[in-house]
Amino acid sequence: MKEIINKLNKFEIKIRKAVNSHLNGNFSSIFKGTGLEFSDLRTYQYGDDVRAIDWVATAKGHGAYVKIFKEEKEQTVFFMLDVSGSQDVGKEGILKIDTAKEICGVLTLSAIKEASQAGLYCFSDEKELYLKPENGMKQAYNIISKLFRLTPKSSRTNLAEAIAFVLNILKRKSVIILISDFLDTDYKHNLKALARKHDLVVLHVYDKREVNLPSLGIIPIFDKETGKSTWINTSSGFFKREMKNTFEDNRWELERLCKQNKANYLAVESGSDYVNSLIQLFRYRK
Repeated sequence: MKEIINKLNKFEIKIRKAVNSHLNGNFSSIFKGTGLEFSDLRTYQYGDDVRAIDWVATAKGHGAYVKIFKEEKEQTVFFMLDVSGSQDVGKEGILKIDTAKEICGVLTLSAIKEASQAGLYCFSDEKELYLKPENGMKQAYNIISKLFRLTPKSSRTNLAEAIAFVLNILKRKSVIILISDFLDTDYKHNLKALARKHDLVVLHVYDKREVNLPSLGIIPIFDKETGKSTWINTSSGFFKREMKNTFEDNRWELERLCKQNKANYLAVESGSDYVNSLIQLFRYRK
């Protein structure tokens, strides 16, 4: 576990340096969102920012009112991690789930170091692990330790149910970082609701074999979520095109959905240099 934490710390420092040296502003703004929470209303005064006017209250005809905000002293960063069977794809040691766990660990350290609260929810079609948001490095190490020791009870996925759980437990607007391969259906309505209520970041982890399967002839493919094997012809040009098109269509639809609902989206290939990918994500969040 010490080696894992040292590795994550090294990546976190690399990201922090890159963000602070190459981008305008401070790294802390990555997790802070607006940094403001609605407090009260008062009558409009000359010189007030017109963007702060509450048009609903003003429309009642008793004068113009502006919103008063107070600064949020502590932001909550909450991680949702898909640990279902479909994440166990890739080469030994660089499976999708390995990359997903490392990203979750790196960003947990970043959030905690910026005085944020960090929490974690690992899910399949069951609640595999839930750690309520807390601050301090003890919380960061607790999240990383339990995350890397986790053995899921179920191999199936239910994204919609996982999102509904988080919508229910997080009452205050938070930064939600959802990490999954999104190999599921009927979750888009809940994803929209999550993006409307929170500052949502979607990290789409995939393996290159899901885009371009090598030509190995007719071989059995085992689906860890269903427990069934299917024989496919990996040398078939038609099969390869269909597989790639299906992946690209799903990725495009997910990215479009995120843009429409003002959520950040980033696709990360398992085993790739995700540090650079995260720096790219932070550039967008700036």
